[in-house]
Amino acid sequence: MMMWSHKLRGFRKGFVPGYNFELNPLDADLGSEILASHDFDIKRPLVSAAETDFQMVDVYEVLDPKQRRLGDYYKSLEDDGSYESLHPEFFAPDHILLLDGRIQSTRYGDAPYHESIVHPAMITHPNPKRVAVIGGGEGATVREILKHSTLEKVVMIEIDGGVVNLSTKYLPEWQDCSSIAHHDGCAEWCFDDERADLRVEDALAYFNDNFGSSSMISESVDDHDENDEQEQFDVLIMDCLDPNDDHPFAKVLYTDDGYVTSLHDALTDDGILVVQVGEASEIDDPADENGSFENRSTMIKMLDAIGFNSIHIYEESHCEFGAPWTTLIAFKDVDTRKRWYRSPAAVELDLSRRILPTKDGKTSLRYFDGATMKSYQMPSRAFEDNYCHQQDKPEECAEKVRFGNGEEVNVSSAYSPVFERRFADAKPKQVSVL
Repeated sequence: MMMWSHKLRGFRKGFVPGYNFELNPLDADLGSEILASHDFDIKRPLVSAAETDFQMVDVYEVLDPKQRRLGDYYKSLEDDGSYESLHPEFFAPDHILLLDGRIQSTRYGDAPYHESIVHPAMITHPNPKRVAVIGGGEGATVREILKHSTLEKVVMIEIDGGVVNLSTKYLPEWQDCSSIAHHDGCAEWCFDDERADLRVEDALAYFNDNFGSSSMISESVDDHDENDEQEQFDVLIMDCLDPNDDHPFAKVLYTDDGYVTSLHDALTDDGILVVQVGEASEIDDPADENGSFENRSTMIKMLDAIGFNSIHIYEESHCEFGAPWTTLIAFKDVDTRKRWYRSPAAVELDLSRRILPTKDGKTSLRYFDGATMKSYQMPSRAFEDNYCHQQDKPEECAEKVRFGNGEEVNVSSAYSPVFERRFADAKPKQVSVL
């Protein structure tokens, strides 16, 4: 206890004028959720304050008695035929990855988070062959993408190779593809799969150089063979900094016009963009543009302005981040968006056809299925309220407007949780997008 208390010594919020607690990892999750907690039965640093070229990395092993009992964990290590020993995966301590003091991934939130950010878009696209990932240094996002049989190539652009290397050593299950390593070009380690292309470089430069306004993308098949990085993607997933992080790079990722436009241009005509956009809104939160999620609001408006036909937000509450987490999905093509609203049975059928099974013939998905997809199809009431808290209230927020009354409704944006919640089944003549 003295060791953890000593690590937390120093200046804190409110003690020193001008002190920015956002820039101190000990005032983030590392301090409040890990070091300051004295009731863990196990708390062991696997990586402590490792400095990469870009950030500080910590990996902790913890066992919270409110979730798992220490005795059950010890019993799971025995070879006595007990339930615990036969199912040790249920009783192991949690592993937590933190970057600059903020929780990025956990063992028990791994599947809910990474499957929710990957599979809804992948199964909605009719035939995803080329996929790009921005960030995702621990490797789990690529792991999930590699489970799709339609995939020909996934390019992961991660600026911090140090995170990739540390995750390989201390979080091996995040990059473990051994359970699906039975297809052409397979490998037990995800980044060794022939379809995976890991690039340790700046994603902003990559997309601006290859798809920005100054780049000329050749439509020649020969040029595509020689300059494969310029070939467009069917799905693009941005799995990096949160939009509300007090970090200059975060602001650029969500608000730089040239970069966001290059993401649009990097997608095929029926392409899908996926972006993790941080903590979910509460019903009494101010509009994003007037609160801590101003960057999220700015990005949504930019995506609308540059030509995405439909923008949707869904949330997942089992990511182990202390709050429901949200994902934005943007469609360039209206027909592709229609596939978002398929029935659970239709989604299950597609999953059975596309997802590579494990070696024993079982599904390689641990969390996502058709029923889970159904829960993502409708934005929460909190996002509708948050949208209508804007100072210039959108027309569709009017209380008199209700689905099914035959009125023609003008929707001024590709993003409208009000439209999705109230008019999802409206006839085309009833709804017009200005």
